[in-house]
Amino acid sequence: MSREYETVIGLEVHVELATKTKIFCGCSTQFGGEVNTHTCPVCTGMPGSLPVLNKQVVEYAIAVGLATNCEITRYGKFDRKNYFYPDNPQNYQISQLYLPICRNGKVEIETEKGGKKYVGIHEIHMEEDAGKLIHDEWGDVSLVDYNRSGVPLIEIVSEPDMRSAEEVIAYLEKLRMFIRYLGASDCKLQEGSMRADVNLSVRPVGEEKFGTRTEMKNLNSFTSITHAIENERERQIDILESGGSVIQETRRFDDNKGESYAMRSKEDAQDYRYFPDPDLIPVQISEEWIEEIRSRQPEFRPEKMARYAKEYGIPEYDIGIITDSRHMADLFEEASRLCGQPKKVSNWLMVETLRLLKEKNMDAEDIRISPQHLASLVELTEKKVINSSVAKEVFEQMFEDDTDPVRYVEEKGLKQETDSGAIRAICEQVIADNPQSVADYKAGKEKAIGFLVGQTMKAAKGKADPGTVNSLLKELLG
Repeated sequence: MSREYETVIGLEVHVELATKTKIFCGCSTQFGGEVNTHTCPVCTGMPGSLPVLNKQVVEYAIAVGLATNCEITRYGKFDRKNYFYPDNPQNYQISQLYLPICRNGKVEIETEKGGKKYVGIHEIHMEEDAGKLIHDEWGDVSLVDYNRSGVPLIEIVSEPDMRSAEEVIAYLEKLRMFIRYLGASDCKLQEGSMRADVNLSVRPVGEEKFGTRTEMKNLNSFTSITHAIENERERQIDILESGGSVIQETRRFDDNKGESYAMRSKEDAQDYRYFPDPDLIPVQISEEWIEEIRSRQPEFRPEKMARYAKEYGIPEYDIGIITDSRHMADLFEEASRLCGQPKKVSNWLMVETLRLLKEKNMDAEDIRISPQHLASLVELTEKKVINSSVAKEVFEQMFEDDTDPVRYVEEKGLKQETDSGAIRAICEQVIADNPQSVADYKAGKEKAIGFLVGQTMKAAKGKADPGTVNSLLKELLG
């Protein structure tokens, strides 16, 4: 009879920080440049080159540590993690083993059953990223791009406190929210700026001793993480049920095949021969510096959601979508303050903005519309200067290049026709030109009025109010 098993999961989350330059040199961190163009003697490991620490990296690490309830290490050092790999130009990685910048934190998540639990954070340390290997199958060679070499990372190491894929995703979403709100990283998994290594073991329910864990490397989507966890859990249970033993090793999950395979035996710290980096001075962090960073911490999503519910009177669903992005939340707040119409602002964000983001495969952080222009558009529609169809046209232009809606409406002659006599004359002409639709309407076919409204709007070049047109047509048709 098979036993019930409990899954035990801990994560190592690597986050590329949003600095303009690398952690130990002045090279650009911009994603997607020509290969080996964002490089210099330091980040390509040339003999005699010396690293200089980027202060912004330390500030971002402290900010994330404060957001995740960590203790900040006042006196820290960098260490060399020694290993050979072609994309690691120095044959070591500068990291932090002995004195990481943050320790002993915790993050609250919601469980599948609606309860709350804390996931402990063992440490957060700063380190440099490696380069990238590009495998050319046609030429049967591997090439190295060092643009990513030296890009600053923080690695957030959790305690083994998670018990399911759902809890893992909840934890990652919470981390991503904190980091994005801080502006410390865009956390785009598809670009590799946030990626997770999953450490997983299983044990019989009720047993306190941990099972043997495996590590799955560099998972870069929530779907891959979920599939990898479920697959590895079943693999380990099958081994134990058949009388075998799980081997401690590093594995790679192939999302296309839905299975993982062994890469190498799992290394321990001694395998890397860590020692303090002799080229970097210790990092000393004062109380004043910590308090200065603490004073700049933003209002995070949970607090923002609670405040929105009290202040704005918009649906809970809207609040959840808007506050998912700090940029969208800031846009909503400022536009609402300017026009005094939070529900109207919310409607533009929830409908047209989300539609265009999806169509153009963009992130909410990429929205270019200014609060002033969004507020102006709301006022133009509320004052009936333009109708709803024109407003959508104007909004699409604003989404492209933050066009001033007032100027655009003036230049394009899009103001709504308010002369009821002129609209009435157009309605009369449409009735005269469409006898069949008139007959259909009088015979009880209500849909016929829609066609007549459409024809009138077309004749008015879209500048009439559809409600007024509808009322006038019904009046004229008796």
